[in-house]
Amino acid sequence: MDDAADLDLVTLTQLRQVIAPSPQPYRVHLQVDSRVEKQTSGGAPFLEVRLLDAGDSLVWRVFDNNPLFHDAAQLQRGCFLELAAQWVDTGKFGIEPRQPRLRFLTEEEKQTLLSGDAELAERQRVDYAKIVEQVEAIRDPRLKTVCSLFLEKHGERFRRTAAARENHHARRGGLVEHVAQMMRCAAAVAGTYPSLNTDLLTAGVLFHDCGKLWENTYPEMGFSQPYQLHGEMLGHISLGLELVNKLWRDMMERSEAASWTMLEPASDLVRMHLLHLIASHHGQYEFGSPVLPKTPEAVILHHVDNIDAKMEMLRRGYETSKELAPGIIERFRPWPVNVLAPLPKITGLPDSD
Repeated sequence: MDDAADLDLVTLTQLRQVIAPSPQPYRVHLQVDSRVEKQTSGGAPFLEVRLLDAGDSLVWRVFDNNPLFHDAAQLQRGCFLELAAQWVDTGKFGIEPRQPRLRFLTEEEKQTLLSGDAELAERQRVDYAKIVEQVEAIRDPRLKTVCSLFLEKHGERFRRTAAARENHHARRGGLVEHVAQMMRCAAAVAGTYPSLNTDLLTAGVLFHDCGKLWENTYPEMGFSQPYQLHGEMLGHISLGLELVNKLWRDMMERSEAASWTMLEPASDLVRMHLLHLIASHHGQYEFGSPVLPKTPEAVILHHVDNIDAKMEMLRRGYETSKELAPGIIERFRPWPVNVLAPLPKITGLPDSD
């Protein structure tokens, strides 16, 4: 095999897009999530090493006849490495590295990996800027201030939180992508319903999943979501309500709050409407909402949230699932059925004058 430094460096997502049954030489930068010792049916030892990058995961099965078996047995959770290999798609067991070579990453390479591939990092940068822009456009000074206070205090943690553990935007920074796209969608819907309180809707989108900062966040130096006691015991809706109430109290102690006493609607009513959006955004009791949507903004928020989650699931399914037949894509969790390739946009029309 060529010198490892000469091989193209790709992400796991990119690797899945180019891999074939015949060997393909690539380098991948990864973090170790877990290492499990197992035995074959014949009693021979082997390892299952789960590896992660910003957008995907891979299980590397290392058997005792692999030259790297003893090196792999020493890998610790959280360490960063480069795996250079001839990669093949084995079908049953997925992607597998042949003739692998392993080295640990430098500090600079670790930081580059944590920021995601260039395309993902740029998308999340643009999305965060969109969120800041939307917050700056809020006219109600109370909603604008509480949103700004959230970004000021928790923006760094927000940037490394996932929107979910598995189903959608389940990656470092995924919550930023989800919130930004929801803001775009909500703005488009609000354009057709001018009676909506767009300030409230924007704030509701920002805060609807803010409790996930203590349920689905990533450590500063990792791609693996740890389970956290706060998230397990209270869930992100309860945590979100608590956070917004705390931010609101802090905001009302500021000097500028004295100038808001004459504003209508009253500040406490604004707070209650914002809390209602957080509490009702799952839309149904069986999905965890303590209350159902009871205002226009709450109804819109629930559906915009659902739309973006479903569109992300479809995007991921088209990208990673097998094609069972032309245009028929194998079902993927949690989608209940096989999905179909979308109808392409029309081409070949004559240019208009």
